[in-house]
Amino acid sequence: MKTAKYLLLLLLALVFIGCGDTEDTEDAKRTYGDRNLSRDVDRDLKEYNIEKKKELAANRTPCDTIAVQEFILATYPEGTSLVEFDRTYTYNIPKPAVLYFIDRDRTQYIFTAIAKSKEGERPIERKNIIGYESSFINLDSTRLGTAFFYLVLLECSDNNFNVVWESEVPIHGGFNSMKMKTWKNKNMSYIELNFEAGIISGHRNYNYFFVDGIRNKPHLMETYLGIAHKRILINENDDKFPDYLEYRFIDDSVRIKLIDSVKFYWDTQRELYVTKRNKKWFRKF
Repeated sequence: MKTAKYLLLLLLALVFIGCGDTEDTEDAKRTYGDRNLSRDVDRDLKEYNIEKKKELAANRTPCDTIAVQEFILATYPEGTSLVEFDRTYTYNIPKPAVLYFIDRDRTQYIFTAIAKSKEGERPIERKNIIGYESSFINLDSTRLGTAFFYLVLLECSDNNFNVVWESEVPIHGGFNSMKMKTWKNKNMSYIELNFEAGIISGHRNYNYFFVDGIRNKPHLMETYLGIAHKRILINENDDKFPDYLEYRFIDDSVRIKLIDSVKFYWDTQRELYVTKRNKKWFRKF
């Protein structure tokens, strides 16, 4: 009798598992089944939003934000979006990640953060790439779509855009804000892209330094701050490249304690961040 009961339970378990697999398969089909259709819908929505913004715009200026959005839609692959800042308050209007800069020769430049959708996956959505909750996307499935962030420099000429360069941002979610700052040690401008990072309970900054002028692709250096993570900007060897101090912690179930700090500097030959502490330690950015 007991043997029969166990066999019945086993049979029911196999039925349930089979049903679960079917549901997952059908869900995946709904998600990826008509990729072209979902990208067409994404494009239609963007075009609709742009037209609405045109209707509401009281005054238009050459190469304004609406024009930037149109340029991205017309130039970049489907599923590419102009990124927006995270909302400071629940009901405020999201601000596009666009910074305008006029050079000494009166050339107008536009820094913008964009996110491209990975080919073969669903188009990315704002809620899945911006803000604290989206910072956990690295632990999630690709059903939400994989975002590839880029910092792009556009040049405005006769109300037209030229792409000067684009530099990849090595993260997939959690975008918060973008600022232009100055490294006081070298009086050098740089762009800071700030990302929320729930995994480290803090934030990450991807800093793009204009070591060879604004028209050349910038140098990337990362800083961050979390409960047991910290890296700050320093000037270690007094060259034109920024350096950083990386802190090391003990983090267990009992305590979090700072135990050490290590200075890293940019090795121009290897094109890596290295330290004198250990030749085997290096970082890409």
